[in-house]
Amino acid sequence: MEDGFTHLKVAAISMKPEKWNKEGNAVKMETFFRKARAQGAKVAVVTEGALEGYVVMDAIKKPELAARLLEISESRDGEYIKRFRKLARDLGMCLCLGFAERVDNDVYNSAIFVDQDGVIRGDHHKMQFAEGYHESWFFNRLGSHIRAFDTPFGRAGFLICNDRWDSALGRALVLDGARVIYIPAYGSRRPRQDKAVLSIARDNGVPVVEANVGVNLIISRGEIVSKQKGDDRVTVAEIEIPSLPSEALIEKIESAFLSRRKKEMEIKYAETMANLKLHVSRGAKRNQN
Repeated sequence: MEDGFTHLKVAAISMKPEKWNKEGNAVKMETFFRKARAQGAKVAVVTEGALEGYVVMDAIKKPELAARLLEISESRDGEYIKRFRKLARDLGMCLCLGFAERVDNDVYNSAIFVDQDGVIRGDHHKMQFAEGYHESWFFNRLGSHIRAFDTPFGRAGFLICNDRWDSALGRALVLDGARVIYIPAYGSRRPRQDKAVLSIARDNGVPVVEANVGVNLIISRGEIVSKQKGDDRVTVAEIEIPSLPSEALIEKIESAFLSRRKKEMEIKYAETMANLKLHVSRGAKRNQN
């Protein structure tokens, strides 16, 4: 970490889930996570609502489906979450899951970060909806907090789909110490959304990993390092996570610079003297002529 960055191989998975098919989606997700691990990824992100199929719009259009959405939603200690916590342990890999989370008799559009030991390190409830919000929507509650959390690779944070359009949310995560932002999404795939995600990375100086249905986008050091269009793709790339400022890190970077500077200055000095000697030699020859 001499340059103040941690290098991390990550995967974005543009999985298109099947609506209301929880078991089928879980099997599909597991397959993709295994593919990501086989390609060396240490953290993998899957799309928004991947477990149940992102069915909230169905319930909005047909209110009689709201009770069914509550039924298919998953609590934090539910069977499927336990299943993926075990998978994380088996793979020795961190998993970012998007799902409808049941909290008492309410449902939240949620994402959780599970570390390689199967421990849930952090979570996020979607903060804003493209469809607006009504207090009667027990099946689609708004989140109330935006916070970063600790992971094996430094602090991180989530934005879920529509959250990415408000720059204040990404900024809040970074101010809370997030060094990387993960975005599960099921929304726009137009160039405008790429620009919005790129702005989050550039404005805040952190890498961003987005898994969107139809497109994966991985950004590091303010540049797109990998973009892949299409559903059900596993995109793997390396990101560079900036370390938190500290006196020890400054001294380490300074020491490394001073160490390599000595050799670099010797080489440049030799080049300068050689060029100077050549210039003098050519000047002498011109004078002789």
